[in-house]
Amino acid sequence: MDYNHRQTEQKWQRFWDDNHTYKPETHTARPKYYVLDMFPYPSGAGLHVGHPLGYIASDIVSRYKRLKGFNVLHPMGFDSFGLPAEQYAIQTGQHPALTTEQNLTRYIEQLKNIGFSYDWTREVRTSDPAFYKWTQWIFMELFRSWYNKDTDRAEPIETLTDKFATNGTTDVHAVCDDDVPTFTAAEWNAMSTRESYEITLKYRLTYLAEAVVNWCPALGTVLANDEVKDGVSERGGYPVEQKLMRQWMMRITAYADRLLTGLDTIDWTESLKEQQRNWIGKSVGASVKFPISSKQRIGGEEVSVPSSYIEVFTTRVDTIYGVSFMVLAPEHELVADLTTPEQKEAVKAYIDAAKLRSERDRMADTKAVTGVFTGSYCINPLSGEEVPIYLADYVLAGYGTGAVMAVPSGDQRDWNFATHFGLPIIPILDAQKDIDQQADNTKEGHYINSGIINGLTYKEATTLLVSWLEERGLGRGKINYRMRDAVFSRQRYWGEPVPVYFKDGGSTGRLPYLIDESDLPLELPAVDKYLPTETGEPPLGRAEGWKYKGEYDYELSTMPGWAGSSWYWYRYMDPQNDSVFASKEAIDYWQNVDLYIGGTEHATGHLLYSRFWNKFLKDRGNVPQEEPFRKLINQGMIQGRSNFVYRLKGTGVEGSSPVFISLGQVGNREVTPLHVDVNIVENDVLDIDAFRKSRPDLTENAEFILEEDGRYIVGAEVEKMSKSKFNVVNPDMIVEKYGADVLRLYEMFLGPLEQAKPWNTNGIDGVYRFIRKFWRLFYKDNATGESQWIVTDEQPTPAELKILHKTIQKAESDIDAYSFNTSVSSFMICVNELATLNCHKRAILQDLVLILSPYAPHITEELWAALGNEPGTISKATFPTFNPNYLVEDAFEYPIQINGKVRTTISFAIDRAPTEIEREVLADEIVQKWLEGKSPKKVVVVPKRIVNVVI
Repeated sequence: MDYNHRQTEQKWQRFWDDNHTYKPETHTARPKYYVLDMFPYPSGAGLHVGHPLGYIASDIVSRYKRLKGFNVLHPMGFDSFGLPAEQYAIQTGQHPALTTEQNLTRYIEQLKNIGFSYDWTREVRTSDPAFYKWTQWIFMELFRSWYNKDTDRAEPIETLTDKFATNGTTDVHAVCDDDVPTFTAAEWNAMSTRESYEITLKYRLTYLAEAVVNWCPALGTVLANDEVKDGVSERGGYPVEQKLMRQWMMRITAYADRLLTGLDTIDWTESLKEQQRNWIGKSVGASVKFPISSKQRIGGEEVSVPSSYIEVFTTRVDTIYGVSFMVLAPEHELVADLTTPEQKEAVKAYIDAAKLRSERDRMADTKAVTGVFTGSYCINPLSGEEVPIYLADYVLAGYGTGAVMAVPSGDQRDWNFATHFGLPIIPILDAQKDIDQQADNTKEGHYINSGIINGLTYKEATTLLVSWLEERGLGRGKINYRMRDAVFSRQRYWGEPVPVYFKDGGSTGRLPYLIDESDLPLELPAVDKYLPTETGEPPLGRAEGWKYKGEYDYELSTMPGWAGSSWYWYRYMDPQNDSVFASKEAIDYWQNVDLYIGGTEHATGHLLYSRFWNKFLKDRGNVPQEEPFRKLINQGMIQGRSNFVYRLKGTGVEGSSPVFISLGQVGNREVTPLHVDVNIVENDVLDIDAFRKSRPDLTENAEFILEEDGRYIVGAEVEKMSKSKFNVVNPDMIVEKYGADVLRLYEMFLGPLEQAKPWNTNGIDGVYRFIRKFWRLFYKDNATGESQWIVTDEQPTPAELKILHKTIQKAESDIDAYSFNTSVSSFMICVNELATLNCHKRAILQDLVLILSPYAPHITEELWAALGNEPGTISKATFPTFNPNYLVEDAFEYPIQINGKVRTTISFAIDRAPTEIEREVLADEIVQKWLEGKSPKKVVVVPKRIVNVVI
């Protein structure tokens, strides 16, 4: 009887569900191991075969760690808020919760179908109010906190107000807004409750601010930088513009240095760490104030300018004498003040054009030179010379101060701009070369044309200039970060409501206040449509009577997609707790994630935000660990293998019948390749009938020119797996035809986990045959066609033990090194060698079942029970112990050559003397047959190599 994968896999999946097989123990002394997959978003399309790659790897590790004695937490849940569900709701009017639930049902069905060892009792969903209650609570904790530079951690806001009440702002060193006022304790204590509260808003770790955002009118929401590509939204391809909006912000910049230094304490790939370092972008330099020229020249007349100075951050203050113009971002707050009437029209046109380009596009475009003169000037604080002020979109409002002191002799973008607009290029170092051809940013040599630093070196000049600026209040040494505070608002419906309401008052007209904790969770209200209101408010503005305590307006924006995913791993530790997000006991036991597997696309989004929130929770005493994820592996992408049919050019158009030519018949004919569904292709042979049914629009009255043997051979190419390329392979089809164990083994067999590799269903047959060959070590068909158990209790031979322990050693070292593909190869070799030896011995096969079980859990559960063990207990067994003694060679199989050709092999003990080997070889029956009664001229015995008989 052949192995029935359908029956066996469904049987054990039901058993695992019914018995909660993979639920970790509580109150145990066993060591813990926490394995986590990156939070998936359940799309309507479900899984394709590329998605489970990381899940299979993490499942192998989870199962292996259980066998090694660990108490394993391996949960699964869903990041179930998101824009796709809301877009579908907008189009259909159906509540996003309904489509999300449908998607989740499909996703869970597919995951269970592959046999993952998840503890489904711990499943969480970000859209569940029981979950997002705690996302809202963490937001509230951030709002109730400030960052104390002296203690280098977040503290309750009360410690800040205590300082104000005692010494005013004198000894307050905080990460805060730039425009915080200074005051004495007496002034603070004399303030009204509202006045003092408004001041604290400038210090809190989450706050409201005007920010330049990626606004997509068609989607009615703000998009993150990674959701915008080439000026349009990644989803839908709608235009995106830069817009100044009042947004909730997270003060992630308070943690910039800790986010950098923490990278040295975790086991992540260096390339991913470098992405985060570059994103954080620590720069040591100086902040410099350029006074604005007190008069603008308008039509020959001078008028007063209200703003006093432009502040810039520079890492090369030593180049300040080379400044020949100032460049502001188009969104800079001083643009309106600095634009003269004569330049107003040109400036407006330039700003409107810049709004249509994303920050990413502006940063990436190093070739195009664009800009516009404002009509105003500022004063170089060192030289006293007037400097014209321009706008250019290569300067970003959110980076630094949104202003750049342009030094064309030392910066290529500035050089390009100066050359384009005919502005001066001033040499500042005697070591600069060819600055008439390009910029030279050298720090070598001595300064020229540079006033007080002429003749000095780079280090000498930098120290002198910073001191000079600080003494005069015109600048200071400063550390800057490229990373900016994170926007924490989305103008959409399907997200976590922000637990904030507003009261009238304050400088902005409305002040934000937290709702009472007892009112959590603040649930999403019902709305008639999922679109912004007619007056431009977010969709929550449509909720009728939705007011806090029936009186105060709620915040109408919802939280961004990264909110729930920034702390979710803690909820898995204690998912039913309604008192805290996870109990202290659970957090102290599980600590943090030991192994985290997911894609590289989250390097500068989810992974940074998660580390930020984790550090904050540690500061406030909620968790013990600084970093959330100890070991991180980025799995590579499984690419699709597309197939193509070839339509003869000129056919299938204007009413003519299409002609499809098989690949081998194309020759010199002009053809158009067309994608064809890979699921109707087997071993590059097209199922023509299935093609006709799937694409009647292409195949009506079609003629097919076939190979001589009657087959239609398709072409092939490796591409990204996507529906548009018809190369998506559904794992359900693979599981149905070959089994989940085969799918798991094949995905691991394709190549190293971290590398990209193409999917080719044709290659799965080898793994399918391996599973059946493994099964036949235990069963054979008898004469009546019934399955017969052939496992014996005989003692294993040294050769069999050697094969087994070589495989144990390989499997153990490979899983520890996350090198799963080579383990699959070793399993195949092991089964082949045992089959050759006709080994059916329990002592060998029971251990082989255990070492294969992390990869192929269904067939091994079945065989474990068949071997006489209690059904369903394989996960509680112990991984076999490798014994190196079985690998010590005590004999060698000598190839026996007769006149240079190997005719047989004979095994001899390692320490056997050559004379004894020679005597036994010549006495061997097979050798005697080839000697044909002749005496050999010579016998050469090469120890542990070969025996050569010359006749």
